Formats: sequence, C-alpha cells, structure tokens
Amino acid sequence: MHMNNKTTLLILGMTAVTFIPRLLPFIIISSKKLPENIRRFLLYIPYAALGALIIPGVFTATPSKSYAAIVGMVFAALFSWYKGGIIIPVLGSMIITYIVLLI
Repeated sequence: MHMNNKTTLLILGMTAVTFIPRLLPFIIISSKKLPENIRRFLLYIPYAALGALIIPGVFTATPSKSYAAIVGMVFAALFSWYKGGIIIPVLGSMIITYIVLLI
C-alpha cells in the first residue's frame, strides 16, 4: 500500500496531537518536587484506571453468568498478588472462566 503526502502528514499530525499532551506533564512535573501525599496518590492512579477499564468489560463478557467472570477475576487477582506478572493471570483467568462456563 502506497501512502501519499497527505496521509503521511495526517499521521504525523495525529501523532503530535496525542503525544504532546502526554509529554507535557512529564516535562512540567519532572523539574518540581511534589508533596509526599500527592506523590502517593499518583502512584494509585494507574491501578484505578486499569480497574475502571477492565472490570466493566469482565461483567459484560458473560452477562448471564456473572459468577464465571467473578471466578476468573478472583484467580487473576490472587495470582497477580502472589506471583506478579500480567500474562499468566490474564490467560489463566480466561481459561478458568471458560471452564466455569462449560460446567
């Protein structure tokens, strides 16, 4: 597939528009010392955002059998808590949810 100049400019423009707002906070905050309570608060935001993105999708994947979603989510949470990682908890929760749906 051949891209013309307009397509290239469009992609570069979209890259700049999405990258600059993500880069500016790092540039601004990196030169300042944040208060300890704000720094601790910011440490939890990625977890909260991840939960807000994942948990609603878990329950809409199996709306008539939410218990299967809960079992898979519990497995992922416990495995992540004790062993860490992301691949094994995600794959394991998918497999366990599938098995629970078959039962």
